[in-house]
Amino acid sequence: MDMLTSADTQPLAKTRMRVRALLLSDRIDTSNLDHDGVVSMAPLTYRFGKSGFVTLFRYGVAVTMGLTEPEEADVLRRLQPRLVRPVLPSEEEAVLIEVGPDKDDQILPGGPISLKEITPERLVVIADALSKSVVLARDERDAAGVFDLVEPLARELAEKGRTVAGRRAILKHVGNTLLVQQRLSGRVAVTDKPDILWDRQDLERLYARLEDEYELKERAEALSRKLAVIADTAEVLTDIIDTRRSLRLEIVVVILIAVELIIAGYQTLH
Repeated sequence: MDMLTSADTQPLAKTRMRVRALLLSDRIDTSNLDHDGVVSMAPLTYRFGKSGFVTLFRYGVAVTMGLTEPEEADVLRRLQPRLVRPVLPSEEEAVLIEVGPDKDDQILPGGPISLKEITPERLVVIADALSKSVVLARDERDAAGVFDLVEPLARELAEKGRTVAGRRAILKHVGNTLLVQQRLSGRVAVTDKPDILWDRQDLERLYARLEDEYELKERAEALSRKLAVIADTAEVLTDIIDTRRSLRLEIVVVILIAVELIIAGYQTLH
């Protein structure tokens, strides 16, 4: 596990900082990414610009902290060749950090994140929470889209006892559901704490407050339940289509046998 050095953990001389999380792609290729001013390798965090930081998550999120608009544009331009399956339009989550010696690490209701001091370690913790929130936002939108497509099929089945959707269309919905489930439980691991907390347990309270503010666990659980409903509905619909297809095949076989018997009978009589 990579630890921040003592020089990197010094408070930053800023009273206000904007943090912006951007979901850019399904994955960011961070291999062989050489950069000056690296303060953490898990996740990759490095200094950029006059007094800013960038944190990259392999599941496609870049978090910029304390950058000007031109500096942020420069970061995004440099990342373009490393984006695998870009997400368009990109999801975004932004927050303002305010710092003061008389402040505690807390999140004000409907307001900025209040910190006693800004350090790279605190920024990594905040970046982790924001990155998970922005990924959940995308997954929630995708799941809602699949749910909107599957729901009419289920209603049609309930009202008419049949559905006109083909097996391929339903399997496509199942595939989209599986992709969201993979992101939720595999690459992103929303419910896992950031690795830095193993070394800095004093920051667990800050992360817990961020987790509550962005409702990470609750949103992940709600999303999992919705995905389970979609998967179960799709499975029932595919079973019905498979049964209907089997019935058609049986009817065809019976007809062929009957035709063969008629032909055999006709040949026998003549």
